[in-house]
Amino acid sequence: MPFKIQLWWVALLAPIHVFAQQNSIRGTITDTTGSPVVGAIISFPELKIGTTSDTGGHYVINRLPLGSYLIEVRSLNFVTHTEVIKLNGNVSKNFRLSESIIEQNEVVVTGSSLATEQRKSSTPIVSIPMSTIRENAFGNIINALTVVPGVNEISTGPAISKPIIRGLGANRILVISDNVRQEGQQWGDEHGVEIDDYNVSKVEVLKGPASLAYGSDALAGVINIVPDEIMHNSKPISGVANLNYQTNNGLAAANLQLKGENHGFSWQTYGTLKAAHDYKNRYDGYVFNSRYQNADVGAELGLSGKWGYSRLAFSSFNQVLGVPEGERDSATGAFVQQIAIGNVATTEIVSDADKRSYQPQTAFQRIGHQKIAWNNSLFFNNGNRLGLTIGYQFNNRREFSDVFTPDVPELNLKLSTWSYDAKMIFSEKRGWKPSVGINGMMQQNTNAGTRYLIPDYTLFDGGIYGIVQKNWGKWNISGGLRGDVRWLNTHALYLDSLSQQIPQPLSAEEVKFSGFHRSFNSFSGSIGASYLSSPHTTFKFNLATGFRSPNIAELSANGVHEGTLRYEYGNAQLKPERSYQADLGAEYRSSHWYITISGFANFLSHYIYLQKLKTSSGNDSIPVFNNDGNYMAYTYTQVPALLFGGELYSDLHPHPLDWLHFDNTFSFVRGIALLNQTDSTKNLPQMPQPRWRTELRVQAKSLLKSVQNIYLKMGLDFNFEQNKIFSAYGTETSSPAYTLLNAGCGFDLNYQGRKYLTCSIAAQNLLNTPYQNHLSRLRFADTNNLTGRMGIWNQGRNISLLIQVPF
Repeated sequence: MPFKIQLWWVALLAPIHVFAQQNSIRGTITDTTGSPVVGAIISFPELKIGTTSDTGGHYVINRLPLGSYLIEVRSLNFVTHTEVIKLNGNVSKNFRLSESIIEQNEVVVTGSSLATEQRKSSTPIVSIPMSTIRENAFGNIINALTVVPGVNEISTGPAISKPIIRGLGANRILVISDNVRQEGQQWGDEHGVEIDDYNVSKVEVLKGPASLAYGSDALAGVINIVPDEIMHNSKPISGVANLNYQTNNGLAAANLQLKGENHGFSWQTYGTLKAAHDYKNRYDGYVFNSRYQNADVGAELGLSGKWGYSRLAFSSFNQVLGVPEGERDSATGAFVQQIAIGNVATTEIVSDADKRSYQPQTAFQRIGHQKIAWNNSLFFNNGNRLGLTIGYQFNNRREFSDVFTPDVPELNLKLSTWSYDAKMIFSEKRGWKPSVGINGMMQQNTNAGTRYLIPDYTLFDGGIYGIVQKNWGKWNISGGLRGDVRWLNTHALYLDSLSQQIPQPLSAEEVKFSGFHRSFNSFSGSIGASYLSSPHTTFKFNLATGFRSPNIAELSANGVHEGTLRYEYGNAQLKPERSYQADLGAEYRSSHWYITISGFANFLSHYIYLQKLKTSSGNDSIPVFNNDGNYMAYTYTQVPALLFGGELYSDLHPHPLDWLHFDNTFSFVRGIALLNQTDSTKNLPQMPQPRWRTELRVQAKSLLKSVQNIYLKMGLDFNFEQNKIFSAYGTETSSPAYTLLNAGCGFDLNYQGRKYLTCSIAAQNLLNTPYQNHLSRLRFADTNNLTGRMGIWNQGRNISLLIQVPF
């Protein structure tokens, strides 16, 4: 007992010693003429703390820890200023911002233990603020990110998007929200990301292997939904309301956010309601059952001071999704729906009235995702920092497809995930910035339905890593090493001919899942550098290895995957994917032109993909057992593969035409299978089309005294033909080129220095061009016998009105 008492006293008294010193920073933000900049955001990204300048340009942030930290000062129409500030007592620091229409010098936090200027990061990383996202019509947050060169989506209508980074997706991309990895059955092509679309302030996209910091499943990159900073000295209560309407599918969304801060205690909460009926295009008309509904809520409590910060966040994402299966009437080509008449299931042509209904019909999905994240960062007087994040998530995915029991889920997956992340960031010594950490997760999946696709399983993984950064004049070098291990245990399941569980199988057909144990381990590393050859020019290179263990569906799937219209077989003998990637990049930035170009080559030793099965006679393989829909069979296999390509981004702001922007982006990726492949198997499946986006933009700081930050834009989205396909066994078909015309405009409404409203109007596919994106899953739906066209086409003309009202 005395020993325990001594430990409690040490725990209570230690913070008094290590967090003893009080620090603050204050100053004034002005432009080059000496006039105050009102509403500038001054923040320490590593501390998650910030404030805004008042009407005189003054700012102050109290209760800061001792040490040296990167400060970011940003305001619309000004060059973002970044600088390392040493906090030791009360610091006075003024900033003078230069005007610039081009966004420059953003601070990023993804893939590194420390906040870093984007131009100094050796990895290809892009930061997208919400102000940019809301300028475009989007169905979900992943769809909104496809404006980034190198980022694409596997889509199932406007509601469901799976991210693709440089040709790789699914469990190869890690999505992070509230500093916790998102875990929601990512193995499914039609399983979207369970994140509210409007409660986003900034997104960072890291392109390339990020296993060093995040472990398995970050082999292709990371999408980080960066949380807001805690705004000190803000009003007790502030908020914003977002209202969005889109014409194509009648999408109506309302989002309300409230927050406040008082002497280091902060809180915020949000709620979102969203619904859409079926979308339409020129060829299909309204696409039956592409409708969806969302109801999301969340809240956060925070405490910050000279000792660091602690934030506890809760979110609940709830979505109902129709599954557009594309079944058609053979004579008219019209979409049909299944109905029950007594004990008989039949079909009928969808009525015009039902096409505008917001209520999903059979088949549909219900997705619930609840998450709790506890983020902590402790700062010591010796300059060291300790970070600790613990998260819990519960994902419930239910699929309803029986017209006789439409309220009883056939597939009912329940996934529980605990995640942990601890890291120590040591103080800088002679320019060296080392850090060490450990992170991983514990996961359990159970089946609670009557249809089974994956088995019950438990998973545990963990990794330990070390990262070091060093600045040598114009050189910024970073690198590290990591070791990972993952254990997976699956449970056996035996079913009789009536799909009832039995203790022991009497035949091979009754073995639904064979229980097994697999373990995976890997070592990863990276080394990279950026070279600032001049104030305007930067060169970058990075070498990195990545690791991904096969997911549960790839290893053990056995059943109908309703959302993908496939019968899928896993392969328990799959090996982990290992990636070896090289990146080269260069960028030039000035007040009138910003251009960046990057290239990569990525070798994967055991690339996993899905291919169609054929019978010995060459026909499609259609399993008989538990396959009432007669779906074709697919299985997972793997080959060594090489992916290579690159991206270009240019923003030209010609002098003296200060009101004009000319933006261009281009992205290209090619994936090839190695080792004696035939013409039909040499290309990797699901490679995005080469894409060129060009946009002409006019903008002005003010038109009238109360109308400010006006922009008007028009652009073309060229998607080139994709004929480099995996054609073996009829797995994939080529996609023709297409071009979309897009436009948009927006403004802020201000009065007496206060912003009352932000309005954004975005028009997508203005010419209502019929097209099928190569990564749209719906293009493989049934053929329209009346027209001979195969599959379902993408969304037609869509105009989005988004109004944001701060208060």
